Amino acid sequence: MRYLCSLFLTVVFFTSCGQNKPDASKEKIKSETKDVSTSGPKLITRNITQDRKGNIWIASWQGIFRYDGKSFTNITSKVSSARYFSVLEDRKGNSWFGSIGSGVFLYNGKSFKNFTTRDGLAGNGVTCIYEDKTGNIWFGTEGGASRYDGKSFRNYMMNGGVNSIIEDKTGKFWFGTGGNACIYDGKTFTILTRDGKPFTNVRSIIEDKKGNIWLGGNDGLWRYNGSTFTNFTRNFVGYIYEDKKGNIWTSSESANGQDWGLSLSDKRRLSGLASVRGQWLLFRYEGKSLSNKKPTVTEITNKPMIFGILEDDKGSIWFGASDGVYRYDGSTITDFSK
Repeated sequence: MRYLCSLFLTVVFFTSCGQNKPDASKEKIKSETKDVSTSGPKLITRNITQDRKGNIWIASWQGIFRYDGKSFTNITSKVSSARYFSVLEDRKGNSWFGSIGSGVFLYNGKSFKNFTTRDGLAGNGVTCIYEDKTGNIWFGTEGGASRYDGKSFRNYMMNGGVNSIIEDKTGKFWFGTGGNACIYDGKTFTILTRDGKPFTNVRSIIEDKKGNIWLGGNDGLWRYNGSTFTNFTRNFVGYIYEDKKGNIWTSSESANGQDWGLSLSDKRRLSGLASVRGQWLLFRYEGKSLSNKKPTVTEITNKPMIFGILEDDKGSIWFGASDGVYRYDGSTITDFSK
């Protein structure tokens, strides 16, 4: 069941305001300075992607790292000391880096351009980046979602900040927010509900190869086929990823986890970014068993916190954690912080 989103009028108002922001694409900042190392980041790693050349890109609190299979290059070490949460390579081959507090950076392989609220961005904390079918770039921020058409921003204000954005096969947009999950058909926003109740603190949304929508957050892991909801766990789920074989990977909190010795200052620092109540686990749900009443679930590893997940072109699974980035080749887990 869906009902009209109460934020719609607010969205329309800020949308019209967002169109009049200046074009920031002319402003350039420092060019790339090489900072090469044999090890990757040693702090929180939020997002991992692979570009068309096979390089692995890592958004971490130490900067944006590029891994060419041999060494790591900190692309942003001389550009900004910001903490990075998101990374995307667009269809033109440009890279976008979302930061917390410093907006978003556009990198063309040689130089950078920085976009902030001064240029029309909805917020300077950019937690996710998405490119739609027409080439528009979407940014999820603490102030809402921003759509960038190459010239200006159009903003959609939402409560709780935007954690995840996707466009489904029908052209509808799904937004996972700190409040709930919203659907936008180009005219109207609706809130996705089950049994009359919205989902809360939605951290991740994906569409699988069959067109099902998966949602993860405070309410656990859910699959929606357009009419029916299926629940797989009620434990908190931070990230969802589908691999080439149709397996679903999640970073999920254990129901009976430990506190992992996090200090009070660490808990405060991480507050609002992810749950720190217990042990975090990397799970794989076997694709062939997803229609079963009890699907086959494999626990791969556990960490104090687990974030973004990626399958590379060789079939290995990369995942970010509170202490860097890891790669799982099906039998061995490699810790790149060392």
